[in-house]
Amino acid sequence: MSLIPIRPGLGPERRDAARNRELLLRAARELIEECGADGLTMGTLAQRAGVGKGTVFRRFGSRAGLMMTLLSDAEAEFQGRFMFGPPPLGPGAPPLERLVAFGEKRIAWVLEFGELARAADVSAYNRFDVPAAVLWHRHLEMLLREAGLTTDPWLMATSLSAVLEPERILHAVRVHHIAPERLVASWRDLVSRVAHGA
Repeated sequence: MSLIPIRPGLGPERRDAARNRELLLRAARELIEECGADGLTMGTLAQRAGVGKGTVFRRFGSRAGLMMTLLSDAEAEFQGRFMFGPPPLGPGAPPLERLVAFGEKRIAWVLEFGELARAADVSAYNRFDVPAAVLWHRHLEMLLREAGLTTDPWLMATSLSAVLEPERILHAVRVHHIAPERLVASWRDLVSRVAHGA
């Protein structure tokens, strides 16, 4: 099974490079656990891992690159579920049921990994054009077409994607104290209205 990573790979790694990469990622996860994604800097990561700051930048390119690398496994797992997993998220269920399941599972994903996703969203390119974002936008568009939507499914998929942005979901939950169940119910109502042309 070949999935689209959130950040394309750079080819096979040497053994020592792979070991250093895992050391840095382990240290990054520890720091995020201790002080949150906002508290992680390239300098603190270098210090925790016992390497030079330049090593961190050479390995990940930028702080956003580091965050995208940390997200890759979670994103690949999510892709596998909606592309190949059991219904209703995976193939085999009617398109509307899959749309509802997609939003429900993406909301849960954001609640678990949203801090990393928010930290990685530093530019329009990172936010909208990384392969993973393009893939799930196309997935929404495909489901809308299968549900019978003929009026600009691409743009409607873009609008639906905006509802699932990590910043928006985290703000709703943390600032406005919206229960995740309400977010899911709202998503279900929204996609049902869109699919039925309401």
